[in-house]
Amino acid sequence: MSSNKKLFIQTLGCQMNDTDSQHMASELEKHKDYVQTNIMEEADLIIINTCSVREKPVSRLFSEIGQFNKKKKQGAKIGVAGCTASHLGEDIIRRAPAVDFVLGARNISKIKDIVDIKGSVEISINHDESTYEFATAKTNKYRASVNISVGCDKKCTYCIVPSTRGEEISIPPEMIVDQVRRSVAEGAVEVTLLGQNVNSYGRNFSDGRGKYTFTNLLQDVSKVEGLERIRFTSPHPLHMDDEFIEEFAKNPKISKCIHMPLQSGSTSILRAMKRGYTKEWFLNRAAKLRALVPNLRITTDIIVAFPGETQEDFEDTLDVVNQVRFNQIFNFKYSPRPGTEALNFADIEIPDENGSARLIELIELHKKHLVEIMDTYVGETMTVLIESLKPNGEVCGFTDNFLQVFTKGSDELLGQFVNIKITEASRTSLKGVVVL
Repeated sequence: MSSNKKLFIQTLGCQMNDTDSQHMASELEKHKDYVQTNIMEEADLIIINTCSVREKPVSRLFSEIGQFNKKKKQGAKIGVAGCTASHLGEDIIRRAPAVDFVLGARNISKIKDIVDIKGSVEISINHDESTYEFATAKTNKYRASVNISVGCDKKCTYCIVPSTRGEEISIPPEMIVDQVRRSVAEGAVEVTLLGQNVNSYGRNFSDGRGKYTFTNLLQDVSKVEGLERIRFTSPHPLHMDDEFIEEFAKNPKISKCIHMPLQSGSTSILRAMKRGYTKEWFLNRAAKLRALVPNLRITTDIIVAFPGETQEDFEDTLDVVNQVRFNQIFNFKYSPRPGTEALNFADIEIPDENGSARLIELIELHKKHLVEIMDTYVGETMTVLIESLKPNGEVCGFTDNFLQVFTKGSDELLGQFVNIKITEASRTSLKGVVVL
C-alpha cells in the first residue's frame, strides 16, 4: 500500500552531507514509506542537514528553522541533522521548540528509530555505523557516491569535524566493493569515494583486521567490471606517499583530478593549524604528481588570515599558488568556530580588513592563472561523459580530469563517452563540438 507522506531535505555543506542526506532518504523510504519532494510546503517531514564549517553555521540554522516553521504545512515535522546537530544537541530544541528531533552526523542509521519520537536527540560521536549497509546513494543516473570511512582522527585547530563526527573508522573494503558493484548494476559508470581523509583509510577497522591501505582499496574497486571512472575526496597531503601517487598515476580508471587541501603555504602556520606537513612537502608531492600525470588538475582549499599569519606567511601561500598553479581554489577567510582549538588564538587574530585584502589578492592571482590555464585547452579533443541536458539544445558533462564541458546535443548522448573538440574556454568551463 503506497503512502502520501513526503520528505524534504535541505542539505548544507560538504559532499559527505549530500550522501548522508541520500542515506536518510533511503532509510525513510524503506522503513517509513516517505517519498522525497523538492517542494518544502507540501512535505510532511522537513530535515535540515547541517554543516559546521561554513560561515556562521549556527545563525544560519536557526534562520532556516524559523523560515521553514512559518511556511510548512500544518502538522509537518522538522528534524535537524548533521554536524551542527552533533555540536548543539538538545540546545537546538530548547532554542527552537518547533524542532521535533535532532540527529547527529554519526547517527544517520538511527533516523528510522527517532523520526516519530517528539523531542528525540541522538548525537553520540561513538556510535559505529561502519558496517551498516545503506542503500546506494546516487547523485545522478551515471554517478554514485560511496562512503569509505566515518569520522576523523586529525586535530586541525580550525576544524570542529572530529568533535562532531567522532573517531575515524574505515568501512570494510568488501562492503565498499559490493556497493560499487550494485551502483554499476544500477547504471552508474563513475563512483566517488568519500571520507574526511580518504587516504588514511585502513588504519582502524571495527573488527581489528590487519593492514589494508587506500591504495589497496583503489586497486580492488578498479577491478569492478563496468566501472569506468573512480574519483575520491578528500585526500590529506600528509598521507600522499609514493605508493599512493604511483597508483593514482598509472591506474586508468582513476580520474586525473586530485583535491590537495593546502590551507596555508607557510610552514609555521601549517604547524599552528596542526596539519602535519610543511610547505616543502606539499610542493614535493604536487611536483611528483604533475611529473607523472601530464593532464592532471589539482584543486585545493586555502584559509587566509589564520591567527598569527604575517605578511611573510601570506607571501608563502602566494608562492605555493604560483608554483602549483591550482586549477580550482576554494578560498576562505578565517573565522572562529566554537569548539575549535584556534579559539585560544583570539589575541593574535588578524584584523578583518587585512584578511579581506589578502583574500582579494589571492582570488585575483588565481583568476589570472585560470585564464592562462583554460585557454590551453582550446583546440584539444577531449573525452567527455555526457550527464545532463541544458537549455538551448546543449548537453553537459565532465572530462576524465573533471573539466565541465558544454556542447550541442540531445538526450541520445546522455550516458555516453563523447569526443569533443574544444572551441571556447571560460575560467570555469569549456565549450566544443562533437567529433564523430
